[in-house]
Amino acid sequence: MALEFTDANFKSNVLDSDKLTVVDFWAEWCGPCRAIGPVIEELAKDYDGKVNIGKVNVDNNPQVSMNYGITSIPAILFIKNGQVVDKQVGAAPKAVLDKKIQANL
Repeated sequence: MALEFTDANFKSNVLDSDKLTVVDFWAEWCGPCRAIGPVIEELAKDYDGKVNIGKVNVDNNPQVSMNYGITSIPAILFIKNGQVVDKQVGAAPKAVLDKKIQANL
């Protein structure tokens, strides 16, 4: 299951992690965000133990969203060793996200 990242736990769970972390910035009211929700959950199962995969609700966690300049959602950041190594803005098929994960493992 996808993790829940917040303003409070982002540093410890994402930036300080030695694993690749996939962060889906989303909101309840965003149709495309809800559409890729199941894809994020599938990836979380596929990469369980290998890659941290989670979500940030932009409405509840404005600080993290602001820090990364998130202006449109869904926005998916691929973070490794505290640095953004790739990103995907807008909904994308699972294969596209899978390819980005593989490229940054």
